[in-house]
Amino acid sequence: MTDNRAQYVPGHDLLKGRRAVITAAAGAGIGGATARKFLQEGARILISDAHARRLKETEAALAEEFGTAAVTSLPCDVTDEAQVQALFEKAVRDHGGLDIVVNNAGLGGTAALVDMTDEQWDKVLDVTLNGTFRCTRAALRSFRATGRGGVIVNNSSVVGWRAQAGQAHYAAAKAGVMALTRCAAIEGAEYGVRVNAVAPSLAMHPHLVKVTSAELLQELTAKEAFGRYAEPWEIANAIVFLASGYSSYLTGEVLSVSSQHA
Repeated sequence: MTDNRAQYVPGHDLLKGRRAVITAAAGAGIGGATARKFLQEGARILISDAHARRLKETEAALAEEFGTAAVTSLPCDVTDEAQVQALFEKAVRDHGGLDIVVNNAGLGGTAALVDMTDEQWDKVLDVTLNGTFRCTRAALRSFRATGRGGVIVNNSSVVGWRAQAGQAHYAAAKAGVMALTRCAAIEGAEYGVRVNAVAPSLAMHPHLVKVTSAELLQELTAKEAFGRYAEPWEIANAIVFLASGYSSYLTGEVLSVSSQHA
């Protein structure tokens, strides 16, 4: 098979002067990759995460590379409305306004539906769907108040379309994110706000390796058209596109960053 490994794409100032909030942005996953790509594209960012130590380390590393004026951070548990409000208030204080919100926070897990507890179901739904709802609501309120429009990009998953054993709670949450995205787009249009989502399949990062069996990862990788998993920065590139002016007439869409829809 041809070597289909992607070459990293440098920034082109697609988000120059834009101000963004990115949730779950600590570490080596999609959120961290998105934070880096946004900075490379010229944005100023406020990053958040429920893990305060990792968040601080991520902020320090990015600030060293891109400057302290470009990146700030605030721990935020998206299941807590007060913390969500504090995050959006800080975004305005730090950068004088807000243009883009990336709702990346989500929680997975594996459990057969027949054995799944209410606690397992509720925890995944509260972080992944309810958390996206809280941040989307806060973003819409902020954009409505300024009257300058804005962009929201939600992180969904191809699991929201297809069936996968052990993933009923996660699939339901991600399908909910897709529906939330479409409804928010219709309502947000009144305020000049675009709302879209990405639906990755398999983006490899260290945490995923820890919580997923090697057999399942191999099985999922084999199903991909390119015969490989995505790098987190490849998902971040799609998020940059949706956040940029290149998608100015695109709203209410779920962009599959994978060959797998079903």
